[in-house]
Amino acid sequence: MLPLTSWPAADRRNIVGVFTDIDDTLTTEGAITPDALQALGQLKSSGLHVIPITGRPIGWSEPFARGDAARGIAPWPVDAIVAENGAVAFSLNKNSPQPSWNMPGELSKLYQQDTATRAANFARMQEVATQVLREVPGARLSRDSSGRETDIAIDHSEFTHLPPARIAQVVALMQRAGMSATVSSIHINGWYGAHNKFEGARWIVRELFARDLDTELTRWVYVGDSTNDQLMFEHFPHSVGVANIRRFEAELTHHPRYITPSERGTGFAEVAAALLQVRKA
Repeated sequence: MLPLTSWPAADRRNIVGVFTDIDDTLTTEGAITPDALQALGQLKSSGLHVIPITGRPIGWSEPFARGDAARGIAPWPVDAIVAENGAVAFSLNKNSPQPSWNMPGELSKLYQQDTATRAANFARMQEVATQVLREVPGARLSRDSSGRETDIAIDHSEFTHLPPARIAQVVALMQRAGMSATVSSIHINGWYGAHNKFEGARWIVRELFARDLDTELTRWVYVGDSTNDQLMFEHFPHSVGVANIRRFEAELTHHPRYITPSERGTGFAEVAAALLQVRKA
């Protein structure tokens, strides 16, 4: 991993959009930091596309996409939020104003799977979740599980702690049941279907902009922090890990090309500053 300062200005100047993970990339201790939120706004105002893509549930994502004045949540200045590892997204409707507390804007909810497929998969996933809770000592569903529609999540580091051997056991159980499984900085996610973060990125670019992401991969950057970001690190020539990715370094088979000096939201703000610097030049 090269220092962020070695990212060539010509490459940065060519960027048209930013994909980013959320947990421990935009957030610190579970909340987005002011510098990261400001960075999202600055990137969007500069004309760049900005799309968070996360393993978090779509229900958890809605207040950030729409804004929630009662909870003190301002709508994030982004094109879309892709949730549940690429399966579902909220996006701002075309010709709708950027949402604010006074002018909410109109959101579209988009799915990769049809209704019947989602229903069948949901029932199968609940059976696997029950098996995991029964067979893996200490396993607990994530507290955000009620907002999940297309996956299940087992908490390993957010509100409880599972040691590496138990995490591996959960992943193995999910995979034996025919599920895709991935480990984020806080959860073990499992789902049925061919989607993942990279397929979700391809899908949302096609849905929102009618463009083929594969033909313009060198014009996007991905920012992440964990092992479940490896697929993105593998595919995006311009990828950045915030500094806290060091704790997963030994487990990564695909590393980000660059790494920020700082961790979490401050690290993301450093990525934004590097992009904004060349746009002002």
